[in-house]
Formats: sequence, structure tokens, C-alpha cells
Amino acid sequence: MGIYSDLKKEAYQANMQLPALGLVLFTFGNVSVADRGKGVFAIKPSGIPYKELTPKKMVIVDFEGQLIEGKYRPSSDTQTHAVLYKYWQKIGSIVHTHSTYATAWAQAQREIPIYGTTHADHLTVNIPCAPPMNDDMIQGNYEYETGFQILNHFNETKLSYEQVEMILIGNHAPFTWGSNAKKAVYNAAVLEEIAKMAWLTEQINPKSPLLKTSLIQKHFERKHGPDSYYGQEK
Repeated sequence: MGIYSDLKKEAYQANMQLPALGLVLFTFGNVSVADRGKGVFAIKPSGIPYKELTPKKMVIVDFEGQLIEGKYRPSSDTQTHAVLYKYWQKIGSIVHTHSTYATAWAQAQREIPIYGTTHADHLTVNIPCAPPMNDDMIQGNYEYETGFQILNHFNETKLSYEQVEMILIGNHAPFTWGSNAKKAVYNAAVLEEIAKMAWLTEQINPKSPLLKTSLIQKHFERKHGPDSYYGQEK
């Protein structure tokens, strides 16, 4: 696999986490992993079942979405990944799934309200949901425009991609990202669990209030703040 062997292996291992975590069925979903120094990323080939994947089958493309190495066609979502890598310089991995609960919220065109402390352990805001793509964008380069659909929503809502590492695409499905593959996959799993909890919350009490600000700040800061005390000292 040459100079990209480690990158392909990392992307393969990250992709295999999706079915293991119950986040994908069949060929749904993909993970990409970037090498900023080489200006490329590895991504799952399109339409290949997970049980047939190997590190050698991973495809290498650049941040313009152009094929660099690989005999298979890259994921149909490659252009979306490329746009995010190009404009968001601090992300090292991207995950796209059609996980059940997160996708249900996306199809409902609803952001996920911050109802509980599990959500607040990871974010201090609702999980955003970008509005459905307009017809001009749909009729253009669809996957490329999906990247801008995400960028535009973050710009309009003034959210930070470094602080909010996940989004729902209205009528579509979720994307998550992180500084590395482990974090991006973790975020995908957390998003699905929070989506499930929020849905159940509304079934039990449709008028459930949002988590109060003091609890949001307490739970987020104890894990991520300057005086955080969750976990072990490094």
C-alpha cells in the first residue's frame, strides 16, 4: 500500500467500528481519515459491504476530491468530506451514517434539544439540524453542495466546528467529525445515543423542559473546562 498504508489501515479500522457499534446497515455510511501533511484522506470505497472491506481497498483522494490512489470508486459522499477538510483545517476525520434515531430527527427537520446531562457532557447547545437543501443545490453537484450546506449552517448560526462536532442534515442524516478517527467515531455513537434518549424523553413527556443552564455548564465544565475533574490525571 506504499506511503499511504498507515492511513488506509486507520481508515479501515474506523470504518469497521460503524457496524460494530450498530451505526450502519449493509453499505450505509462511511469514515474518512485525513493526513494533513500529505494533503489527502482515505475513505471507504462506494458500495462495498463492510464484511468485504480490507485496508487495501480504502481509496485515497485529495482535498479537492480527486482520486490519488485506489482501484475502487470512492464513497459517493467523498465530495462532502473534501469540502469540510478544505475549509475546516483542524479536523482529522469525518463520519457519515444513517443511524436510526439521529436520522429520524434529521428527517423530522428538528435539532435535538438538550434535555439531559448526557447531552451536556458533550455539548452546551442543541445538536444542530441544517435545513433541507434548496433545489438549485440539489440539481448541481449534490455531494459537493452538501459540504456547503453544513458550512453555511455553521456560519449562519455562528457555531464553532471545534466545539460542536456533529450536525443533522434536514431530510438526510448525520455527519460527525473530530481531530482523529477515534473521536469522530465516538461522536457518531454519542450522537445516536443522545438522539435516542431525546426521542424517548418526548414520548414520556412531550412537554419536557430543556436542561437548566446551571446543569449544562456544570456537566460540560467538569469534563472539558479548565478545572475539569472527570477521568484520571494524565
